[in-house]
Amino acid sequence: MSSETIRILFVCTGNICRSPSAEGIFRHLVDARGLGHRFEVESAGISAYHVGERPDSRSSKEALRHGVDLSSIRSSQIHQSDFETFDLLLAMDYGHYQDMKAMAGNKHASKVRMFLEHIKDQERVGEVPDPYYGGPQGFRNVFELVKRGCESWIDALI
Repeated sequence: MSSETIRILFVCTGNICRSPSAEGIFRHLVDARGLGHRFEVESAGISAYHVGERPDSRSSKEALRHGVDLSSIRSSQIHQSDFETFDLLLAMDYGHYQDMKAMAGNKHASKVRMFLEHIKDQERVGEVPDPYYGGPQGFRNVFELVKRGCESWIDALI
C-alpha cells in the first residue's frame, strides 16, 4: 500500500442505514488494525430525504451491539464534487451504482464501484439489501454483510 491517504465514500439511498453502517464499521476495522491514519471515510445518500439526520436507530443499535459507534455520523447527499474528492465511491446496490456512474461521467467513472464486488459467494449478486422497511433481523443481516464487505475492501486495498 502506498503512503497516500485513501478517501472512500459509501453511498446508499438516504444515508441512514447501509452507508453510515459501512462508514462506522470500516473506520472501526481500520482503527483496530492500526491503519486508521491511512483512510478517510464518509458516507452519503443519493437522495436528500434525511440530510442532517442521525443514522436510523435500528442501525445504530445493531452497530453498538458490536462495539461500533455511529453517533457522530449525520446524513448527507452525494455531490458532484465528491467525484473529485474521493478515490472510491462505493454503491450499496445497482440502482445507486447506475445513478453514481451517470453523475461521474467518463472522467471519474472508474472510481464508482459496487461495495460487495470482492465477495464472490453472494447469492444476491453483490447488493446490500435495504433493511429500512423490515425488522431487527434485517438490520442484523445487513450489519454482518456490510462488515464482510468492509473487510474485503480493507484486504484489497492493503
